[in-house]
Amino acid sequence: MHYKVCVLGATGMVGQKFVQLLEGHPWFRVTTLAASERRIGKKYGSEVEWIVSQNIPNYAKDIEMAPLDPKQIDADLVFSALPAEIAREVEPKFAEAGFAVSSNASAFRMHEDVPLVIPEVNPDHIALIEVQKRKRGWDGFIITNPNCTSTMFTITLKPLMEFGIKSVRIASMQALSGAGYPGVPSLAITDNVIPFIKGEEEKCESEPLKILGKFVGDKIEFAKFKLSASCHRVPVLDGHLEAVWVEFEKDVSVEDVKEKFRSLKPLDLPSSPKEVIVIREELDRPQPRLDRDAGKGMSVVVGRVRRDAWGIKYMVLGHNTIRGAAGASILNGELLVKEKMI
Repeated sequence: MHYKVCVLGATGMVGQKFVQLLEGHPWFRVTTLAASERRIGKKYGSEVEWIVSQNIPNYAKDIEMAPLDPKQIDADLVFSALPAEIAREVEPKFAEAGFAVSSNASAFRMHEDVPLVIPEVNPDHIALIEVQKRKRGWDGFIITNPNCTSTMFTITLKPLMEFGIKSVRIASMQALSGAGYPGVPSLAITDNVIPFIKGEEEKCESEPLKILGKFVGDKIEFAKFKLSASCHRVPVLDGHLEAVWVEFEKDVSVEDVKEKFRSLKPLDLPSSPKEVIVIREELDRPQPRLDRDAGKGMSVVVGRVRRDAWGIKYMVLGHNTIRGAAGASILNGELLVKEKMI
């Protein structure tokens, strides 16, 4: 059985990645692409400056773009690649109209009744959907995936929670594609590192605590450890590389940590990689050019796991527009299907 899906904001960088990743999907068939008012009725192939691969997938070229109006959309599932300010207005209209909305936007991630989900980490949080529908009187719902930077290190923290985490510090080296298109001006980033990304550190310091929290009653009790982030833009096209320092409640060895990384198992979902966390033993890995496509971009890659004065430190890398964006929303949609939420 194929589920009909719509992509909101289909012409942007993340929207294009949705279109690319959904080609030939075993469960989902794109029937609608929706975009801004000036593009309505125009063919997708003639309106998109294709930036995520060499060619627009053939299936999408002649799709006439629809308005961001639930009354004119026929779909079982809606993927949202909208900017946050537009998502804040549009996504509730779709949820109220009965659509399941799997959103990559940040607009509703931290709302107490909206699940913020990484399927291998906190699939039980989808139970919050019923709370949301009851509270808001919606026939549909919104489910979100986290920020691209938060996603990578949060996946690695999940298995380490068993050791008792006291504090986490992360420093990110974030790819240009995370800024969208056209993104960072070339004269600003060439031969340079920009040590500030608006709103990024706040997301990295709040979202993981919700994801790693416990669903109790009708709300999420956030994880209690301290979390500090410093985020930076670097001249790399794709792939966020992050340095992570973890302080534990007890003494933990490097091998203990690696064993826990290996214990995080993939799900039986089409987009789930064979290895959720790939461990590289080489001293100079992971690297964006060499490792960002691991697991078709859905694995995170860890390396340089070592001790320090506080506990354990390591590097983690993930593909920011796949595992950190469109691929994450698609995986959430697959989880919804598996759990019979749509």
